[in-house]
Amino acid sequence: MADWVTISALATAGGTLALAGATYGAVRSGNRAARAAELSLLTQLRPLLIQSSPGDPPLRAGFGDGVGVTAPGEGAGVEVVDERVYIAVSLRNVGPGIAVLHGGQVFPRRRNARVEHTPLGEFRRLQRDIYIPPGKIGFWQIAFRDPSPERDEIARSIEDGSFGVDVLYGDYEGGQRVISRFGVLRESDDTWSLTAVRHWQVDRSDPR
Repeated sequence: MADWVTISALATAGGTLALAGATYGAVRSGNRAARAAELSLLTQLRPLLIQSSPGDPPLRAGFGDGVGVTAPGEGAGVEVVDERVYIAVSLRNVGPGIAVLHGGQVFPRRRNARVEHTPLGEFRRLQRDIYIPPGKIGFWQIAFRDPSPERDEIARSIEDGSFGVDVLYGDYEGGQRVISRFGVLRESDDTWSLTAVRHWQVDRSDPR
């Protein structure tokens, strides 16, 4: 004689197991869809800065002490006033999202892509946020006013005709931070050219 109680229990257990499997699959599928949507949104917010183009108009960067520096397209503006050093570089945002500049660092002589970027804690933060919309140009600026070994070293590099810059920026939500390295070189006509060297992704795995 069939044990209908056992058969019924087994059937119920099987149905429960099948339902659990379907639920697990649905949850995994939903998580994958949510992750794909998140990645798509982040891609739309991601900025990327390179040097501006030669035909771009010059940009005037003003400093708090009244000094102004003009950065030409694809170049940098460099001024030394009473031993104080002022630098502005012209940038273009080629990413799809707005770039919010956080800070930067100048170092003597240009560095190639093999040299690691400036540690986050050593960046000199901007006193105000600078925004560069997608497809537009803007500038990053820095000044060395107080006497220091750093200022003297940067001034010597300017005399020698080359230095490097690391710029830290991210999207408007404060994420997707990127460090972009630029080389600055004085040309024969005493203008300063700017060249992007490498980009590091701070808040996600660097594909390189």
